[in-house]
Amino acid sequence: MDAGSDLMSPEKSGRRGARPPLREAGATPSMPPLQEPGSRPRPYMPSLCSTPRNPAVKCYGDRFIPDRSAMDMDMAHYLLTEPRKDRKNGATPSPGKETYRKLLAEKLLNNRTRILAFRNKPPEPENSIFTELRADVASVQARPAKKRRYIPQSADRTLDAPDLVDDYYLNLLDWGSANVLSIALGNTVYLWDAASGSTSELVTVDEDDGPVTSVSWAPDGQNIAIGLNSSAVQIWDSSSNRLLRTLQGAHESRVGSLAWNKSILTAGGMDGKIVNNDVRIRDHAVQTYRGHSQEVCGLKWSGSGRQLASGGNDNLLHIWDVSMASSAQSAGRTQWLHRMEDHSAAVKALAWCPFQSNLLASGGGANDRCIKFWNTHTGACLNSVDTGSQVCALLWNKNDRELLSSHGFTQNQLTLWKYPSMAKMADLNGHTSRVLFMAQSPDGCTVASAAADETLRFWNVFPEAPKSAVKEKTTQSRLFNSYNHLR
Repeated sequence: MDAGSDLMSPEKSGRRGARPPLREAGATPSMPPLQEPGSRPRPYMPSLCSTPRNPAVKCYGDRFIPDRSAMDMDMAHYLLTEPRKDRKNGATPSPGKETYRKLLAEKLLNNRTRILAFRNKPPEPENSIFTELRADVASVQARPAKKRRYIPQSADRTLDAPDLVDDYYLNLLDWGSANVLSIALGNTVYLWDAASGSTSELVTVDEDDGPVTSVSWAPDGQNIAIGLNSSAVQIWDSSSNRLLRTLQGAHESRVGSLAWNKSILTAGGMDGKIVNNDVRIRDHAVQTYRGHSQEVCGLKWSGSGRQLASGGNDNLLHIWDVSMASSAQSAGRTQWLHRMEDHSAAVKALAWCPFQSNLLASGGGANDRCIKFWNTHTGACLNSVDTGSQVCALLWNKNDRELLSSHGFTQNQLTLWKYPSMAKMADLNGHTSRVLFMAQSPDGCTVASAAADETLRFWNVFPEAPKSAVKEKTTQSRLFNSYNHLR
């Protein structure tokens, strides 16, 4: 028989039936005590009396239920507050006892006239925590509500961009520090002055050299580098429309990505090579990075100029360090600092964080659709977000912790994300084909996007920086400038 069974032995059941508990002696089994005839029997309750057989000892339960004579609050108040004489000899209480009585009444009764009084509203306690909480709530409610940021959902301006090459691996749009936008349309490079709104043609290359595969402004905002399908790189003076130099021999096929680091122009080609070109010297190819087996489609130098990020069609992301390039170079070949293989498609979209120097964002192609964040000091992947579509370009907000991404099929949208939560803030729609390229104005407020629908759209997506932040940045730049000058 199981231990948890409810069956009883015949001996025990017979015993219980013969003498039920909690019954008065001589009571008949048919009529339990303290019950009306015909009523249901009361449930079994165990005895709480320690000596039930002694009639002289009272039996108490497990609860103390006082009678009302012991709850005379007026009498209790009188006994605590009124001066009284000793009950036995009628002597006046001693001063010590009187002081103790007053102190006890003050602490227990809080100088109230009655312990329980339902007629009047109880007095407000002094220095109550609830009073402080109510004051805090009132102060919070009195504060003006934070103004909700308005994000325009439509483009501020749209320009035609005919003959824009629909190629994911090229980089055909850039915005210089002089507030002039450059865009390559077929064999021609056009300049659009954001201040005046005027458009001019910089150059139209020959059919043998074209089409133009990449454009990148120099830090001075005057000179611009142009990568060609013929593997050559041209450097032009935008103010005089004059060709300054042509860099040849470094690559064997088209140059689809360019990035400046002061006087060093880094070029990435379809041959998988990355070449650092010093434009000040005749033998311009000073370093070659070999790590990609297919076309290099993304190149970005960090803000400090110490690290270079490269993405390729081989789904690889490399981090190259300047110190390693100078110390570990062997036979014209430089080893990477970190090699990331987490993406499952081409890595073109790259963006260094403006407020954290070792934070890099990268975006994958159609088979990956992810934005990944990297610690470039350790090579660790900090976060990965599936966007649901091809990631073509990435831009950080220069004044806040936000990231803008452009996408391909199916929505062909620009998406604004809040970092680091990566909560989606807004989708900017307007393009009807994949948004291949993005560029940011020098003040960081306006973003230009070029898509395969042959339109160039301008979005006022980022707010202006507060004046205090601008003043602080100016002060810091002056300090660093004077420091560099002293060195």
